[in-house]
Amino acid sequence: MKIFKNLFKTVLVLAVSLTIFASCSDDDYNTTAPAPATNTIVDFVSSNSDYSILLEALQTADGGIVESLNSGGPFTVFAPNNAAFRAFLSANNFDYLSDVPTAMLSQILLNHVTGGNALAASLSTGYDIKSLSTATPSGANMSLYINTADGVVINGVSTVTTADVSVDNGTIHAVDAVIGLPTVVTFALADPNFSTLVSALTREDLTFDFIGTLSTANGTAPAPFTVFAPINQAFLDLVEEVDVIDSLDDIDEPKLNAILKMHAVAGANVLAADLSDNMTIATLGGDITANITGGATLTDSNNRVSTIIAVNVQASNGVIHAIDKVIGD
Repeated sequence: MKIFKNLFKTVLVLAVSLTIFASCSDDDYNTTAPAPATNTIVDFVSSNSDYSILLEALQTADGGIVESLNSGGPFTVFAPNNAAFRAFLSANNFDYLSDVPTAMLSQILLNHVTGGNALAASLSTGYDIKSLSTATPSGANMSLYINTADGVVINGVSTVTTADVSVDNGTIHAVDAVIGLPTVVTFALADPNFSTLVSALTREDLTFDFIGTLSTANGTAPAPFTVFAPINQAFLDLVEEVDVIDSLDDIDEPKLNAILKMHAVAGANVLAADLSDNMTIATLGGDITANITGGATLTDSNNRVSTIIAVNVQASNGVIHAIDKVIGD
């Protein structure tokens, strides 16, 4: 009997051991490893309550923006907080985010995104980067004007408040204002190289509303526009060349009006690639001639030649090319 009892205990222990082993083995094979945690651009926005309106906007927009910012990249995002969105809605007479047309909202969001990892230290003053927005007359990507003279300011309207937030698929810079879709006027106002031009365009005695006209949205006549914008030095040179004036204020209204109109083309978004030798360009003030051999230039009816020194600043309602000399005077 004792032998049978010992044998029974041995079998029982063996059975229990096998059951435990089998149970452990099943657990080992059936356990699924948890998915690795992610911290994408969308994850960051989702986890920060101060970006709840931005998250809502991303979820509302079309074109797969959320999917792209959640998986692709790298991207750089200038992220407006809730206060920035509320200010944007109020300024544009929208009561709610849902009042913003979806197509417009999508392009505005894309205007906050650029490809690559653009850290703050790598940004420089100028138009070196373009956004992913294509709400332009040519369908080209929208220009962004970055000014690093005092921090980082985008298009003269939005300042980076927190830079270089690193996420899995790019970089986020917090900004204090929504970056709307810029017009050619937006860039003229934002870029200090055009401050003298802006002063001329806004002179109180002008009988033509240049700012209002050049702010016309694309799709509404006389937009789109091509603006050949003289830099500040061009106006200084003009004053020096004309002995009878000491400043632009000394140019009478009819003459200044005529000069300014020679620098704007209505109804066309003329890119640098569209220019050719002996090409006639009809401006608001008369014809000028473009040439590209040996460098792009513009010649007026008085054979005054201006060199195009920067091209294709693309806005939502036209394009700007910077020139080094005032024409049509």
